[in-house]
Amino acid sequence: MTQSHPRISKAVIPAAGLGTRFLPATKATPKEMLPVVDKPAIQYVVEEAVAAGLDDVLMVTGRNKRPLEDHFDRNYELESALQKKGDAGRLAKVQESSDLATMHYVRQGDPKGLGHAVLCAAPHVGDEPFAVLLGDDLIDPRDPLLQRMVEVQEQRGGSVIALMEVAPEQIHLYGCAAVETTEDSDVVQVSGLVEKPDPADAPSNYAIIGRYVLDPHIFGILRRTEPGRGGEIQLTDALQQLAEDEKIGGPVHGVVFKGRRYDTGDRGDYLRAIVRLACEREDLGPDFRTWLRSYVAEEM
Repeated sequence: MTQSHPRISKAVIPAAGLGTRFLPATKATPKEMLPVVDKPAIQYVVEEAVAAGLDDVLMVTGRNKRPLEDHFDRNYELESALQKKGDAGRLAKVQESSDLATMHYVRQGDPKGLGHAVLCAAPHVGDEPFAVLLGDDLIDPRDPLLQRMVEVQEQRGGSVIALMEVAPEQIHLYGCAAVETTEDSDVVQVSGLVEKPDPADAPSNYAIIGRYVLDPHIFGILRRTEPGRGGEIQLTDALQQLAEDEKIGGPVHGVVFKGRRYDTGDRGDYLRAIVRLACEREDLGPDFRTWLRSYVAEEM
């Protein structure tokens, strides 16, 4: 019999990375603000949190990230100009981002890794379970992964991570989970985790993707976690401790995701994400698909 656990209302979005893979574009522009079609990547992530019922959003930022705050704030001069022009459509798009959620910001002073970024959220989160969304992973809104993770956490307690099956030769690019089946076909219990293992040492081909619903006991573990791979405080290492001992903060479960995911952290995948999303847009898709077919035919 499942047990009811506290409702989750807070989401944490780490956004302090330097975006070095996208230099020189990210020299003065946060990578999270790079457009995916006509909307910055970070807005897709906030929209996903809100769609899952998490309208209290804390963004963990760093130096040169002020444009993130500006994007989710009001721009009265621009709004006034659009209003005077009678451009209701663009005015609505501008106002949409500032009306999405209650936004909060905290700076990660030192880039000590994802675990440290999550720890920066402790004063805001308090003793409540919370979600963590990484901005490089965009999840198609037609495949409500985060909503399912919240549901699993509320039923089972503890922490929940998003998992995706990948080719064995790709597992070294991800955190990896050792899992056991449950009565739900899309839910597994996590018995162990390792960050970016060699394929020969990987316990499975279940890769961790950038969505977490975490028990607040994770903060105490992160405070004691020593730097791991890459000299950074790894969230995976802290989750490993939770998986090893359920008495600390409940079990760790995984939701196996088989839907549409767009990776914007790699230049090639970023371009592919733009093409896929543009093709599916009602306003852009028909003309863009026609041009794309013609272009591919000419190149081949």
